[in-house]
Amino acid sequence: MNKISSTLKPDLGILLLRIATGGLMIFHGIAKLFHGFDFIKQSLIEKGLPAFLWVGVPVGEVLAPLMLILGIFSRLSGLMIAIVMLFAIYLAHGMSAFTINENGGLDGELALIYMFAGIAIFFTGGGKYVLYKAGNEWTK
Repeated sequence: MNKISSTLKPDLGILLLRIATGGLMIFHGIAKLFHGFDFIKQSLIEKGLPAFLWVGVPVGEVLAPLMLILGIFSRLSGLMIAIVMLFAIYLAHGMSAFTINENGGLDGELALIYMFAGIAIFFTGGGKYVLYKAGNEWTK
């Protein structure tokens, strides 16, 4: 196998994962920007968590996906998306996230997919096709 095919494919795969994860996640964040965060605040309060944690939603569903698409601090952006999705599973689904719905999938499968994609990007980094390459390995 030549050098180009062995290095190009993983980086192209990571780029596609970044675009898919960030590109689809950002729509959820934009919808919340237009419709407000009252549901999030109320859910946090009902679970006994501080209401100010709602701020993580625009960061994790708008800013982090945008940075992920562009390849800026990809690892941290992926981690932020994963954390927000962990909260989404807890707040919106609870243990029902792991129950099978009428379509044969898990109730929380979308949040789980985003969470695991964010974790994958956290471990792989942004790949070769990024706008910003930091000197620190954990911010690439």
